[in-house]
Amino acid sequence: MTETIEQRLNRVFQEIFDDDSLEIRPEMTADDVDGWDSITHIVLIAAVEREFKVDFTTAEVTGLKNVGDLIALIEKKTSK
Repeated sequence: MTETIEQRLNRVFQEIFDDDSLEIRPEMTADDVDGWDSITHIVLIAAVEREFKVDFTTAEVTGLKNVGDLIALIEKKTSK
């Protein structure tokens, strides 16, 4: 069975935030996750890029409002 983008992304979040109970939701933002600060955000984006073998521009990253936006961006980048 192939993992969905959401499942793979959730695993990345769990690894970066060292929390196996963390479950992402589309409306989730940095305010909803303990330890999600500007430095962790950079680490998270780098880990997402590695996991999905994509590159994000600065404009794409700064335009993200929540996890749902990140999922949509990953879908766009991986569907090419």
